[in-house]
Amino acid sequence: MPDVLSLDEAVAYRHQLKAQGKTLVVTNGCFDILHRGHASYLAEARKLGDALLVLVNSDASVRALKGPSRPVNAENDRAYLLTQLKAVDKAVIFDDSRCDKELDALAPDVYAKAGDYTLEKLDASERAALEKNQVKIVFMPFVGGFSTTKVIEKMKR
Repeated sequence: MPDVLSLDEAVAYRHQLKAQGKTLVVTNGCFDILHRGHASYLAEARKLGDALLVLVNSDASVRALKGPSRPVNAENDRAYLLTQLKAVDKAVIFDDSRCDKELDALAPDVYAKAGDYTLEKLDASERAALEKNQVKIVFMPFVGGFSTTKVIEKMKR
């Protein structure tokens, strides 16, 4: 099975894990330029279960969220790079600005989000999908001082 999956393939992967009694952790984000904050966050998220699947914003989705100059790296490249990290097992690229449809379809055991989020800051549709499926929500420790925006600003100087 490839590491970058369609949603249908990811759902089949989820069912396979569940049948084996294994837990699935899911997180999501743009992951435009990988940095230490991302690596730390993903490594910690992976410790919460047997497998980590990352939902990656598509190029169109990143543009809608971050502006016309983003993403720096293409969606397939971002997803591929993530799956090459020891912590990440699989990735799925999604097109909408929110991943509620994917979260509902996958119904993971755990949803991990960076520590700069709170339950109140989660998108309402994503939170509803998680609560509907009784997914455990965990906010990971935030590693300050790292962001894609800061990397881009540094490159411009």
